[in-house]
Amino acid sequence: QVQLVDTGGGLVQAGGSLRLSCAASGRTFGGSTMGWFRQAAPGLEREFVAAITLSSNSTYYADSVKDRFTIARDNAKVTVYLQMNSLKPEDSAIYFCAARNLRYSRFSDDYPYWGQGTQVTVSS
Repeated sequence: QVQLVDTGGGLVQAGGSLRLSCAASGRTFGGSTMGWFRQAAPGLEREFVAAITLSSNSTYYADSVKDRFTIARDNAKVTVYLQMNSLKPEDSAIYFCAARNLRYSRFSDDYPYWGQGTQVTVSS
């Protein structure tokens, strides 16, 4: 069983920064791709934010966060980080860590493993 634990959310003013962390565990987890999605409100679709691959350390970003967010991973710890700078009120959402044992995808349905989510609120 793979488990993801995501932490680091909070309340911040517009223009501020936060760093999210996601720690993975589980005997069979290869962790080929780990990423972040966000959900602005219950019932809305989970939106792709960023992803990173194990093999090549390639990174991928949604246009809305490019140049403001940075995703990185520590392979030894099987942990992924999302550094979020220049935050805007529209970045407010529940952020979910996700993982899959295959190559990169930006579609939430392609990820079988999910964290419990961490709330990010950006005040104007």
